[in-house]
Parts: sequence; C-alpha cells; structure tokens
Amino acid sequence: MLSSQRKWVVVGLLSLGMVIAYIDRANLSVVLALKEFQQTFHPSDTERGLLNSAFFWSYALLQIPAGWIVDRYGVKFPYAIGFLFWTIFSAVTGMVQSTSQLVALRFLLGCGESIVGPASLRWIRFNCKEQERGLAVGIYLAGAKVGPAIGVPVTAMLVTAFGWRVMFLIAGGVGFLWLIAWLLLVKNDDRQLETTANAAVSAPSVPFARLMVSPVMWGILLGTFCYSYFLFFCVTWLPAYFVEYRHLSLTSMGLYTMFSFGGMAVVATGAGWAADQMIRRGRDAVKVRKGFIICGLVVASTELIGGLTDSRSVALFFAIFSLAGLGLATANLWALSQTMIPGAAIGRISGVQNCASNLSGIVAPILSGWLKQITGSYTAPMQAIWIFLVVGIFSYAVLVRPRYLPPAISP
Repeated sequence: MLSSQRKWVVVGLLSLGMVIAYIDRANLSVVLALKEFQQTFHPSDTERGLLNSAFFWSYALLQIPAGWIVDRYGVKFPYAIGFLFWTIFSAVTGMVQSTSQLVALRFLLGCGESIVGPASLRWIRFNCKEQERGLAVGIYLAGAKVGPAIGVPVTAMLVTAFGWRVMFLIAGGVGFLWLIAWLLLVKNDDRQLETTANAAVSAPSVPFARLMVSPVMWGILLGTFCYSYFLFFCVTWLPAYFVEYRHLSLTSMGLYTMFSFGGMAVVATGAGWAADQMIRRGRDAVKVRKGFIICGLVVASTELIGGLTDSRSVALFFAIFSLAGLGLATANLWALSQTMIPGAAIGRISGVQNCASNLSGIVAPILSGWLKQITGSYTAPMQAIWIFLVVGIFSYAVLVRPRYLPPAISP
C-alpha cells in the first residue's frame, strides 16, 4: 500500500486524467454549435446527435475488454498506452475534411479512452480503504465534471482565438505532459495488492456469470445508465441548448456550462467525503451510499422545471442546480459497487458498469437530437431525461439490496 501522501497524489493524477479525457470528448459539442462548422459540413440535428455519439460506440463496447486487460496485466502500462493513442486521435481531429472522417476519429478516440474507467477504479480499489473510497472516487470522478466545466469555456476561447481546427491540435497535445507524470509516479503493483486483498477476504469469490444474473447487478447497471443519460445529454447537447434555446453568447454559454459541471464536481467530492465520514462512525456502508445515490437522482429530476419554463433565469438556475444535485450520486454510485461486490474482479465489474454508463452516451445524443428534430424544441429531450431519472430511482430503491446478492458474496 502506498504512503498516504503519494496515494492522494496519484488519486489527483487519476482525476486530472479524467479532466483531459472529458475535454477531449466534450470539445466537439462546442464545435457543433459553431456556424462556421455547420456551414462547412451542413449537419442536421440528427446528424449532430450521431457525431456526438460516435465516441461512445467504441468506448461503451470496449469497457468489458478493457476491464479484463487491467485485471490481467495491471493498471500502469495499459492506461499509458490507451492515453497515448487517444491524445494522438484527439490532436489529428482538426485535420478532418468530411463528416465520415470525423466519425472515424471519434470512434478511435473512444477506443483509446475506454481504458480510463476500469483502470482508475481498479487502482482505487486496491490502494484505498473502504473509509477512504468515497472521497477517492469523488476526487477521481470530479475530473469528469471539471473537464466539461473548464473544457467548454477554454475550447470556446481557443476556437475564438485560433479556429476549431487548431483547438483540436492544442487539446490533444497538452495530454503528453500527464503521461510523463503517470509513468514516473505510478507503481505497477496492483496485481500483487489484489492477491493480498483476496487472501484477506473470508467470503469465497463468485463466478462472473453468476454475478451478472443477480438483481443487484441489473439494478446497478440500469441505475447507472439512467444517471449517465442526464450527464451525457449535458456533455453533448447542453452548449447547444444554451446557445440555441436560451440565446446565450458563446462566452456566456461557456461560463454557464462551467458553473453547471463545476457545481457537480464540488458536490460529488463533498458527497463522497460525507459518506465516508458516516461509514467511519459506524453507519452501514450500503445504506449510506445508496441513500446518497437516490437523493442525487431526485434532485437531478428538477431539470424538468428548467426545461419547461419560459423564464431564461429560472431555466439557467435549474440547469446548474439539477446537474450539481446529480453530484450527490456520483462518487457513491461507483463506490457502492465495490462495497457490495468485494470478491469479484473489479476491473471487469467496473468495465460492465462503465459500459452501461456509456451506452447512454450513445442513446442520449441521438435520442435528444431526434426528439428535437421532430418536435422543433428542447422540451421533449428534457422530458425524456426526467423519465430516465425516475427509472434510475426505482432501480436503486427496489433492486439494489444486499439480500439479492448471490449468497457467496453477501456482505
């Protein structure tokens, strides 16, 4: 186990890696709102949704293989290789001359980034104790919110200064500094830590196939999909919603996007820390983390108020409030899986959960674009988000219960 100081430095590095990953996947949403891009490529709303989703086709489908890779070969070098590939693909996106080339590069970007979730969550699982895990996951996943929060305004600034093609080159090139730090700071020892951890667990492990048919796992996967549907709508369509529906300038859009995702990052980190404190004081870890998840989904459902109002100020308030509220669920949603399923291969479990999460990255942009195109408004896409959040609340409240776990790994 790492020293405390070094451990939290690496957690911070994992979070920074997530920031870079989300900047590289979210910067296209800003470009799609540009008149220059639209005049060059002439995409329909449905095609804009397709472009936003192309990244998630490969990213979602490769989560389980990526989980197997880090379980088999460890975290350090698979993550480094994936990071190298995605920064290259991000940088060359500025050279595209057709929508088909853009779709292909977004697909390849998803291939490179597919390693992020399984590798990061596996590292946290074997280097952070249960009482630290909520905060560690919260810090790591705060990067997923800080990325869009700073990425959208920075992207808008770079586009304004240099154009969208140069922006992609700059965004991709910055990542190489992170890669150097990763190779210098991270040890290649998580497989040894896993062996030690498994020897200390009294409960026998459960076959992966048996776990996958349990109501708990399906509740987690369905709930994760619903949570992420709202998140990925915001990653892919929120900038356009602010510009086209609420008539914000490009600069104002960047600021409000920053406030929305920045608020979520702060709440996610704070909620993870608060859950850890409650568990340290003797509260049941499953009940605590599940309670935070359900509360987060309930607060997030207030997005419907903003979507239905004619008041721009009310709409902007609930855009920030609902997404920040979703942060209550963020860290605990991922930490709960590690709490309830201690004996399983964490890379594969994280990969399956991340696959469910990112399938919504395929569905949310396409469905939102289609609903907007056939209705001519953002109201129907907002209503769809609310329906998914309600389903997520049901999944965690009804299906994710310890008594539904296979007996061999009941905590």
